[in-house]
Amino acid sequence: MGVNLRDIINPLKINLQQLSGRTIAVDTYNALYQFLSIIRGESGNYLMDKEGRVTSHLSGLFYRNINLLELDIKPIYILDGKPPSLKTIEIERRREAKQEAVKLYNESIAKGDLVEARKYAQSTSHLKEYMIDDTKRMLELLGIPWIEASSEGEATASYLTKINIATDVVSQDYDALLFGAKRLVRNVTVTGKRKLPGKRVYMDITPEEIDLEKTLGHLGVTHEQLVDIGILVGTDFNPDGFRRIGPITALKYIQKYGCLEKIDNIRKELQKIDYPAIRKIFLKPAITKPKKKLIWSRPDREKINVFLCGERAFSEDRVNRALDKLKKVENERSENLEKWF
Repeated sequence: MGVNLRDIINPLKINLQQLSGRTIAVDTYNALYQFLSIIRGESGNYLMDKEGRVTSHLSGLFYRNINLLELDIKPIYILDGKPPSLKTIEIERRREAKQEAVKLYNESIAKGDLVEARKYAQSTSHLKEYMIDDTKRMLELLGIPWIEASSEGEATASYLTKINIATDVVSQDYDALLFGAKRLVRNVTVTGKRKLPGKRVYMDITPEEIDLEKTLGHLGVTHEQLVDIGILVGTDFNPDGFRRIGPITALKYIQKYGCLEKIDNIRKELQKIDYPAIRKIFLKPAITKPKKKLIWSRPDREKINVFLCGERAFSEDRVNRALDKLKKVENERSENLEKWF
């Protein structure tokens, strides 16, 4: 779910070219669920190979990263580790929602209603262990580094911006701001389009950048107070938030009272949650420091072909066209660089 701060955030609209030369820390699971949700067949079924293994995530990873590398954007993928115990309620809620979506999907298929089936299919996405292994292998073949976090991936991604290894966190969730990411970039897609939930309609999506320092200045709050706003609205660690409090009301409360403890009319509700522990998750999160220097290398064409085309039934022609395009761009970039010396 993630925290909903949309109504109080004023993002800067950008294009992907503006990220050229930057290093981005990607919330891997967030990206994978996007791929699994969007990259599907007509009836809403996953793309699969001849063995019945899901390949939707591999298609997204390969073509999205080719696009990013062409633009001289260097991604680092951060994978989630063990979630905090306070996330248990949200995880169970997501599991139940997926079970209901699977039921509705099967009913729609039985009726022959492919439009409805595809709508429900988007909410059934589930990551299996082999998909995570596939993801790591795909990234390594593309020459892209990845880090397995000890806990929340967004916490480690945000940490990388604090120590200047990455310039931005890439995620759809605003949680990265609560974790202290210097900059958050949303809507990083290959096509620039996203399917509207539950509809067969695509709309143009513009990447947007949110600078934490500028956002705090605009709102007139500190980072600690932004975390309190998130708790009022509802996070993955208190998903229900507080009754009748959305982002705008939460902002007004914190601007007026300064912190959760001083808001009179939420004191009874506040006693029902472990808000100090939630604050700590965001302000002093468990993070994973890179164990070695992060290195990017050129994609291994031969091994990519073996993996995607030989093992996962991808189109050899399409895969090689994408790799050829990237190689041409990289060669031109190297030639231009050499002219400076």
